[in-house]
Amino acid sequence: MHEKGVQKLHVWLLVIVISVLIWSAIKPLSYLTWTLEVTPAVIGILILLITYRKFTFTSLVYVLISILVIWMFIGGHYTYERVPLFTEIKNNFHLKRNDYDRVGHFLKGLISIAIREVFIRKSCLNPSWWLIFVTLSVVLALSAGYEIIEWLAAVILGKEAHDFLGTQGDIWDSEWDMMLAFCGGIISLLSLSKIHQKFLMKIL
Repeated sequence: MHEKGVQKLHVWLLVIVISVLIWSAIKPLSYLTWTLEVTPAVIGILILLITYRKFTFTSLVYVLISILVIWMFIGGHYTYERVPLFTEIKNNFHLKRNDYDRVGHFLKGLISIAIREVFIRKSCLNPSWWLIFVTLSVVLALSAGYEIIEWLAAVILGKEAHDFLGTQGDIWDSEWDMMLAFCGGIISLLSLSKIHQKFLMKIL
């Protein structure tokens, strides 16, 4: 794709993401929960915008990040345990919980492709088992860091942080979240690394 075409795609992705962000801010179930849920994504978007000229990711990474942040914005609007579609799935299949957050943490594994790209372009790591190991280690670290943020929110806000935590009575919720992000990272690397490498060959 021509450079102007690539930039146009990036602009359209940004427009879509911002549009969903604006929608999510209109009468969410709880503005406190909405703020807690969308803030990490908004910070990530700002970092990408600020560093865009110095370090432009491949279009594949921007598409994956767009999917992830849109998922977070939808969860922020309804709260993760009340997203209507997944509530219907829960009721129709007689599940114990609304699994929108489970899928969301799995999707956080998509960030592994962005991490992979940073290491390939900015370090001495080339595609190898070491690259996979280090990338997945960062995915786990980021996931654990997010769980620590949730814990701090619970300590500071008490019961008001209930919707943000979204444990739905599962005492192993944090462990599930980290495991799913890790599995998402593994599957992303296994399924997308070859495609990602083709994108990288166009800019390296």
